[in-house]
Amino acid sequence: MAKEPTLTLKEGDKAPAFTAPTNGGGKISLADFQGQHVVLFFYPKDDTPGCTKEACSFRDHFAALKKKGAVVLGVSVDPAKAHDKFVEKFKLPFTLVSDEDKKIVEAYGVWGEKFFMGRHYQGTHRVTFLIGPDGKIKKIWPKVKPDEHVAEVLAAL
Repeated sequence: MAKEPTLTLKEGDKAPAFTAPTNGGGKISLADFQGQHVVLFFYPKDDTPGCTKEACSFRDHFAALKKKGAVVLGVSVDPAKAHDKFVEKFKLPFTLVSDEDKKIVEAYGVWGEKFFMGRHYQGTHRVTFLIGPDGKIKKIWPKVKPDEHVAEVLAAL
């Protein structure tokens, strides 16, 4: 059974700022999206079953999310080169942020102890934050089911 992340951020808090490398060799900052809704989804690892399911669900509903004025950003601690392969393999239309130094996952409180198949380890919890145009956190999903999650995000927008 996965351990719940101990989130320090609450809805209404200012979203922690960040600047980080992305797939395709770019760099982005959260500030680049001021005035827009940002769907910031944290996931454990590129090209693993649950993460692929979640990313492909965001891909399949990308037009609807965009129509509602939302920017989608996926964040994991994988290097940008791994993100490039993941984006290419599954034709992901949104940006993946590389957080190798774990500054973003720690700022958002999604890095922590996990338990899987009898093993305890440190990793990224699957959590999504909806950040409003004002830079404040509008909604947090601390327990994401990869199959159903995008419908919840669309409903919140």
